[in-house]
Amino acid sequence: MVTKVVDLRSDTVTKPSEAMRAAMAAAEVDDDVLGADPTAQRLEAEMARVTGKEAALFVPSGTMGNLVSVLTQCDTRGSEVILGDSSHIHMCENGGISTIGGVHPRTVRNNPDGTMDIDMIVAAIRHHVGAGALHYPTTRLICLENTHGRSGGKCLSVEYIDKVGQVAQSHGLKLHIDGARIFNASVALGVPVDKLVRAADSVSVCLSKGLGAPVGSVIVGSKAFIEKARILRKTLGGGMRQVGVLCAAAYVAVRDNIGKLADDHRKAKVLADGLKKIKQFTVDLTSVETNMVFFDIADPRITSDKLCQVLERRNVLAMPGSSKSVRLVIHYQISDSDVQYTLTCIEKAVEEILSGNAKFEHLTNGSTTNSYGH
Repeated sequence: MVTKVVDLRSDTVTKPSEAMRAAMAAAEVDDDVLGADPTAQRLEAEMARVTGKEAALFVPSGTMGNLVSVLTQCDTRGSEVILGDSSHIHMCENGGISTIGGVHPRTVRNNPDGTMDIDMIVAAIRHHVGAGALHYPTTRLICLENTHGRSGGKCLSVEYIDKVGQVAQSHGLKLHIDGARIFNASVALGVPVDKLVRAADSVSVCLSKGLGAPVGSVIVGSKAFIEKARILRKTLGGGMRQVGVLCAAAYVAVRDNIGKLADDHRKAKVLADGLKKIKQFTVDLTSVETNMVFFDIADPRITSDKLCQVLERRNVLAMPGSSKSVRLVIHYQISDSDVQYTLTCIEKAVEEILSGNAKFEHLTNGSTTNSYGH
């Protein structure tokens, strides 16, 4: 008998549904590098429609989606991009925009809600004119992240995004949105995705996080942007041949799972409420806007590594954030009973650690400290 594991490390851990597997098996395919795969074309057309953009392009991962987007918008080496100091692009994508693209990151402090102050964005803009022309890179792009992962899955409002878009436009810059969980933001805010991203020149949308596809992301933008992006995708090794096999599963994810996100958010709030009742933890219930729950460990005898190790022995997988914080992520394959089981296991794990009976080893579940790249 296989014992069920409640995996809360990330929403990237879902297994393909039976509908996804059936769609993959039946997918009509052709060579997508030659632009001929009909299932890829169907997915891309649907994502362009939903986001209100002219065109879309399937890419293997969110990291590649952001990298292709930034490099397409900053097509001159030495360009500068303004982005949050705790953004995924800056913190968790191997510095690819610099090491591969020659793009310089200029960070602005992220507020607890994931925003950057508008005046700080404006102050960070540098044009290749005047006294600084000889010394400074030229700003060409602003990047936002919605939802904002390191802020606990907080949602950026359409009003805020539109203001940043106005700043970009007035300074002759482009705006890119890392929308890995943009559908979570849309559902939580009650705002259609196309309205949320209307100010953006490009958006990356992850299909393998909250939506539950096994592989892939899509980038959207103008037809001219996608034509350039297609070349960069090929350069980076992201051109795949009969990719309709993957796009078929992603299409099912978009069709079937957007409607499940609100329930994920509800379960996250139930989980957070239960954690708050454990006196060794602190949880800000108002910070739980989507499917992520962060909690801090107040008791000096408990570390996140110890807690996650004891939970793993009880078949609950969690993600250490720092030595004193843990992140849990709900996805559509987590049930209400899984949430209650998790809370029971956490309570028992705390008791075990405080009693001194717990034995500790290296984590084996793929979690590492500060591994929020998922």
